[in-house]
Amino acid sequence: LSQVTVRPSTHKPYSAPEHFGRHLIRLEQLYAAMDRSYKNIADQCGFACNGCEDNCCLTLFYHHTHLEFFYLSKGFRALDRQRQVAIAEKAEAVCSAVRATEKNGPPLRQMCPLNIDNRCSLYAFRPMICRLHGIPSELHRPDGKTTRAPGCAPFMDRCGQLAYVPFDRTPFYRDLAGIERALRRDMPGAGKIKMTVAEMILAF
Repeated sequence: LSQVTVRPSTHKPYSAPEHFGRHLIRLEQLYAAMDRSYKNIADQCGFACNGCEDNCCLTLFYHHTHLEFFYLSKGFRALDRQRQVAIAEKAEAVCSAVRATEKNGPPLRQMCPLNIDNRCSLYAFRPMICRLHGIPSELHRPDGKTTRAPGCAPFMDRCGQLAYVPFDRTPFYRDLAGIERALRRDMPGAGKIKMTVAEMILAF
């Protein structure tokens, strides 16, 4: 595979490797650990993400693993054909809007094409950043430095006065990278990937 950073309109879809199942099991276990950890911290803070005007689905996130590409594809292919077509049409509109503004315009806020009636159509298959976004967190970098991120605007409005409850994303990033490395060993020649959810959908 060549490096997957081209636009979906020119990217040819490809399939998960033969032994993807063993990587899928590890990914699902990791996702379950993420969800438990997130819920634990959110419960301690009394925070619930029930939808808001500053919806995180409006944020343009890039995703960097073949692993999450294939996993999202698995969920997408399980949808009925009518829902697939509707989501793909929304994805095309999002990608077109981003292409029109990315060179000179400010960062574009476009609703994720998977968000329908304020709910994620592939919630169980959503990528890591979608699972961890919202509450304050920290990341311990390989160079020894620690970066800290505040919570989303609704979190800070509702819970910003509370003391920080440590939420270390480092183990999740590290474990996801480890599974990705194992997957790439089954994908000779695979390059880097940098795609939005909308771009992924058009490449399925």
